[in-house]
Order: sequence, then structure tokens, then C-alpha cells
Amino acid sequence: MTPDEHQRHNLFLRSFTAQEPAIRAFVRRLVPTRADADDVMQEVSVVLWEKFDSFREGADFRAWAFGVARFEVLAWLRDKGRDRLVLDEEVVTRLAEETAQDEPRLERQREALEHCMKKVPADQRGLLLQAYQPDARIQEVARGSGRTVPGFYQWLHRMRRVLLDCIRRALAQEASS
Repeated sequence: MTPDEHQRHNLFLRSFTAQEPAIRAFVRRLVPTRADADDVMQEVSVVLWEKFDSFREGADFRAWAFGVARFEVLAWLRDKGRDRLVLDEEVVTRLAEETAQDEPRLERQREALEHCMKKVPADQRGLLLQAYQPDARIQEVARGSGRTVPGFYQWLHRMRRVLLDCIRRALAQEASS
């Protein structure tokens, strides 16, 4: 690999790694399930890498990646077209446009959530993360926490309120800065 290729490779990895959560969230909002989003994200990753030479350095990587992701979602939909549960291409296009417009606000909310989660004690943060894993069974998480299931749901409700209040304060503080 030449030094220029190595530098380009590093630029791609840094850009993709920084934006992957936002790209994944974008895709997730356009397909029915997490598994579908995982499938589409594999294709998006490959296409982004294959087409990275066409990316203009200094351009908005996120916007470019969202465009690629949108086309990959549409290709996935065409492949799944016989499935009655798949959205119409026009609906997906509209959702993609609205999602791209909402992304800056959603990114600020994600950053505020990360900031607020760091304030939660490690043991409680671990329980929160465990409860929201894709295949989590609340009964098992509650039992592991030493709480009853109703008690655990009450605790989750309180924690969500605490986090929501923290996020609102962080966003209000950001807006006033």
C-alpha cells in the first residue's frame, strides 16, 4: 500500500467509525427490523469503501453516507419487494429525507444521552444497558438486580425520567450558549 493509499484508508476508517452510529440509526429507521438493518449496513459499509475514491475530501461524509445508505435501503426493498411488510419506495424516500433533516437534532440528543449516562453510577448504568439489549428479558434482568419485576419496571421508569430531565437540561444549556 502506498503512503497515499494508506492515508486515504485511514481517512475512510476515521470518517466511517465516527459516523457509523448515525448511519446505522438512519438505516434502522427505514427498515422493519434490527436484523434487516444489520444486513443493509453490511452492504452500506462495502459500498462506502468501494466508492470512497469518489468522495471529495472535505465534503460532508455523513451526508454522503446517508445518500449511499438510502440507495442501499431502496435496493434492499426491491429485493424484498414480494414481502407485503416492506414499505413502498416512495415512502422510504420520504422517510429518508425526513430522517436526514432530523439527524442533527437526533445527534444532539444522542450526545446529551451519552453525557447523562456517564453521570449514572456504573452499576445502575450497567442495568440500564442490560435492560435495553435487543434480546433482553426484563424478568431475568430484574432477578439479576435483586428486584421484583414490578419494582424493576418502577426503577426503569424513574431512571428514564432522570435521564430525560438531564437531556432536556443539557439541550437547553446548549441552546442558550
